[in-house]
Amino acid sequence: MGEKEVVYVVSDSVGETAEFVVKAVATQFNGGNVEIRRSSYVDDLEDIEDIILLAKRGKAIIAYTIVVPLLKEYLDRRAAEENINAVDLLSPLINAFTTSFNKKPHHQPGLMRKLDEEYFRKIEAIEFAVKYDDGRDPRGILKADIVLIGVSRTSKTPLSMYLAHKRFKVANVPLVPEVPAPDELFQIPRKNCIGLIISPDKLNQIRIERLKALGLGSKASYASFERILDELDYAEKIMKRVGCPIINVSNKAIEETAGLILEVLKKERSL
Repeated sequence: MGEKEVVYVVSDSVGETAEFVVKAVATQFNGGNVEIRRSSYVDDLEDIEDIILLAKRGKAIIAYTIVVPLLKEYLDRRAAEENINAVDLLSPLINAFTTSFNKKPHHQPGLMRKLDEEYFRKIEAIEFAVKYDDGRDPRGILKADIVLIGVSRTSKTPLSMYLAHKRFKVANVPLVPEVPAPDELFQIPRKNCIGLIISPDKLNQIRIERLKALGLGSKASYASFERILDELDYAEKIMKRVGCPIINVSNKAIEETAGLILEVLKKERSL
């Protein structure tokens, strides 16, 4: 069995994209007898010069994803001088974007990884919101970026999910007179918590509709004004004790309330 052919994968970021493409091509040659040597985070001319000399010595191919113009131009020039086959994996598509969409590239390395990190942060925040929804585990209060508190039907869960899509880890806690508020609620900074209130009339309407959806009569105490007033009074006392900002969600869309939450927290955290 002969010596392995070598492909140097060179990138000013991690180099995962280039390595994936090289492996995909190698499979077209039955996997080939190819050794991939990755050079990541190449950021100066000396790095490139080292790779050029190694590639020349081993009669290797260079496959690269470099977006910094100075580094790309140097690699292209030196590869041509040393008669090395250097393949630019990004420029053809970058040029197509530039000409077809009339947009200029950023020429900034690592943007793909930043996009991946943003995506995984969003997934992590969504999983967090599900895990710590409805006060099911008070430990989440201490880990959350934002804690929402309020009586039932003040949109705590949909707000938690909406904010999670913006990569905030949100826990929410229902305030019920019969259930003591968790101790953790009084251990976090007030700037991490938002109280949600609603008008008694609006809450009455929402709860009646909720009971209908569940096939229950609208006369249940859950929707009665007396019960609602008791809950709102209890919730207000807890919010005052926490010392958190309060937002009235009556007649507000989820997006509007979420925007207000972020505005309030930005103001609180800048003080």
